Amino acid sequence: MPNFIDIDLISSIELKKLIDDAIVRKKNRAGFSRGQLDKDNPLSSHILALLFEIPSTRTRISFDVAIQQLGGGSLILNSSEMQLGRGESVADTSRILSKFVDVIMLRCLKHESLIEMAEFASVPVINGLTNRSHPCQVLADLMTFIELKGEVKNKNFVWYGDYNNVTQSWVHASSKFNFNFIISAPKDINIDHESIDKSNANGGNVLVVEDPDEAALGADCVITDVWMSMGDNSNSTSLDLKNQKKIESLVPYKVTENLMKMTNKAIFMHCLPAYRDKEVARSVIDGKDSVVWQEAENRLHIQKSILLWCLNK
Repeated sequence: MPNFIDIDLISSIELKKLIDDAIVRKKNRAGFSRGQLDKDNPLSSHILALLFEIPSTRTRISFDVAIQQLGGGSLILNSSEMQLGRGESVADTSRILSKFVDVIMLRCLKHESLIEMAEFASVPVINGLTNRSHPCQVLADLMTFIELKGEVKNKNFVWYGDYNNVTQSWVHASSKFNFNFIISAPKDINIDHESIDKSNANGGNVLVVEDPDEAALGADCVITDVWMSMGDNSNSTSLDLKNQKKIESLVPYKVTENLMKMTNKAIFMHCLPAYRDKEVARSVIDGKDSVVWQEAENRLHIQKSILLWCLNK
């Protein structure tokens, strides 16, 4: 049974099948109540463990509803309420969970914890978010684009702001779906050039463009996220000053109405939660070009397809 760890570890064919399946499943639920099971009820008697080291809204709710609509059940677990929070190793926790459930979703700060969980599990493990990547989000975003604009190949996706875990998964996806991914960020932002080089060597086209106006030209989709990524917040004075400097450098990369007017009638995406009038103008995220609510809904459908793929269903 395969793990769902990162987009760059899965073939283009399989990834495209996941999105196609999610689109079909979404259409098949037209007219259904939220509590109704999918017609095929493919995961009857299957249990999903949802393990959280850090808080969640969309990941928690979408995976919980997904397994229930597929006919299965879930256990929602917080590491602070488990022996994991009192020193039990990730490896031992993984072995134990594998005796009770059919699949594990882990949302954690350190990517290494996810890798360790997958190494010692005897059931599939899904990346619900780490400090390195957020593959479920990006597949839901690509699904949203396909629904609204069609084929993603050779389209221009422009990212504004900090280089974070979501950015990394977009970089991974560029080589799998052959779209252009433009990162517009200040020169002092820490960018993973090694991952970019790897993506470009395998069919991707990832560019870094410092000028935000230049990056907007020809954009089919504009994406941003909060300016303070996981692990940035600290009570120490030195880090507070560092973060303040970072925020000041990101101000020119705020997504505004004027920026959107420079694009190729682009749609706007944000994985949420958002801070209106900081990384994005209120008029943009709440405007006609915003698809953030469709993105959020599609987390449910893509995660059903991921669960089924992991369980060979």
